[in-house]
Amino acid sequence: MNPKKKLTAIVAIAAVVSAIGVTRLAADDEKDRERSHRFEFKEDTLVLSRSVYAGTADTVTVGQTLPPGCVAGTVNVPQLAGGTAKVKVSCATAVDNGEYPNLNDTHNVFNNDGPDGSFGVTSPIFLDNITTGGRLLDTLAIPSDQLVTSFSSKSELAVNRSTDGKSITFVGYHGGPGFVTAPNQLDVSNSNTPGVIDPTNPVVSNYFRAVAEVDSHGHLMITDGNAYSGNNGRAAIKGDSLYYLSGNDNNGGLSSGQLTGTQVGVNLITSTGAELLVPGQTPPTPPNINMLGDFEVTQVGFAKADKAGKDNNFRGLTIFGNTLFVTKGSGGNGINTVYQVGNAGVLPTPSNAPGTPANLKNVTITILPGLPNTLASGTAQDGTTGHPVLFPFGIWFANAETLYVCDEGDGTLVTPARTINGQPNVADDAALATAGIQKWHFDNGAWHMLYVLQDGLDIGVPYGVANYPTALNPATGGCRNLAGRVSHDGLVTLFAVTSTISANVDQGADPNKLVRVTDLLRATTLPVGDGDHDRDDRIGHFKTIRAAQAGEVLRGISFAPTEHGGDGDDHDHD
Repeated sequence: MNPKKKLTAIVAIAAVVSAIGVTRLAADDEKDRERSHRFEFKEDTLVLSRSVYAGTADTVTVGQTLPPGCVAGTVNVPQLAGGTAKVKVSCATAVDNGEYPNLNDTHNVFNNDGPDGSFGVTSPIFLDNITTGGRLLDTLAIPSDQLVTSFSSKSELAVNRSTDGKSITFVGYHGGPGFVTAPNQLDVSNSNTPGVIDPTNPVVSNYFRAVAEVDSHGHLMITDGNAYSGNNGRAAIKGDSLYYLSGNDNNGGLSSGQLTGTQVGVNLITSTGAELLVPGQTPPTPPNINMLGDFEVTQVGFAKADKAGKDNNFRGLTIFGNTLFVTKGSGGNGINTVYQVGNAGVLPTPSNAPGTPANLKNVTITILPGLPNTLASGTAQDGTTGHPVLFPFGIWFANAETLYVCDEGDGTLVTPARTINGQPNVADDAALATAGIQKWHFDNGAWHMLYVLQDGLDIGVPYGVANYPTALNPATGGCRNLAGRVSHDGLVTLFAVTSTISANVDQGADPNKLVRVTDLLRATTLPVGDGDHDRDDRIGHFKTIRAAQAGEVLRGISFAPTEHGGDGDDHDHD
């Protein structure tokens, strides 16, 4: 079937499926239909996802209970072996109102992150179509009554182009029965999914983690999913007509033993990590949620297992060579590194990953040889501690032997600032050593880091933002999501969304940047210009091409989908 007709057919099927399952955006809104019809992503351009804080002072009231509807007390959870497990649920109290930080007062809505570890405010999603030089061409606003993101969840809204090049996908929140999909809803990013309810989660709302697919004309389709209950879906990519997702779950109080000893716990640990979702299907529920594999640190020689499910706290993902890859770069459990999901050249399918507990290991998850295999705590297999830890986020393969990895940095704020190269700097030594875009090369059966692209990122150097408090001025800490392209002459162009370091309680709320850098594919050492201001001096030097304003955050970056499709890996020379 023609892929365009196939997508149309999926949308038609979705229209008759239960509204709980699949929602076609703007189906009954004539204005939205007309807008989508006029919108078109331009060829050889980029898609930048972003969000804008929409809250007001009234969004949060000082003294209100957080999360909303939270009831403190003890919950009895039935155990598989009989009896019940008693789990304590605690609530918090808001300490600030809903105002975004500004120059006129001292309020900061994200001060509520202190007492409420689940705190977040839903916000609208925008897809900017921009040139590779950063010039804005058009913006597609996602209807906020159908899908929202969470401000300021920094790991959300990655954008990935499908392997056929005809659409892009990302993950957002769609309210379950009785829960509104709109901006300014609190703590949605830690809510339960409607199909995986954890009674120990202090957040009582229910929201699907839904995949949105957008074609070259701006037509949207949403498929709801029940994975990632209690946390967030980070990314989705379409390959072979299936959605592959990465994310994390669990915001409740179940202990390690209770996770494996209760049905609620089993449902949580089998609906996280790498996931598969069929476009247009009714959201699957346990045991049919398609979790792909289950990585455990014991697979690589560590004697003690982590808390169940937490080794699979995945963030970035990509498909290269018909193979799925994911990254882990946050949390205190597991190993921060790059993983391969399944066998090389074979994307997992529902037939070999049904998502039932007995079959989770049908899909193996392995660390790429040569990539880090020490714990996120810095502990090696021999028990020694203090080893360097990386923080990989977005990844992109230039070819089978060249991998670029965005390293976010550890986010540690050095205060007071040090003076480095005559400028104040708030980054620690670890970030200054490895944050940025790492270049890895495959040789003799393993990957080796060649160098880190940092020049021009100004890691750790604070920068000002108009109408933003000087005391919260952010500094670039590294980078998150990544897109790349190889030209015929072997020049690699990379686009990355930056991470930040600041005194803000929630650094994910900081206005960040979109940057561009070039590299030589054949280079094995860090390119250094000769100082005559020609092309050689531009190679390896970052340039900022978009900068977020106060109240705005940049999230995902990809090349734009096209009607005729093409190489989803963005390799001009193929």
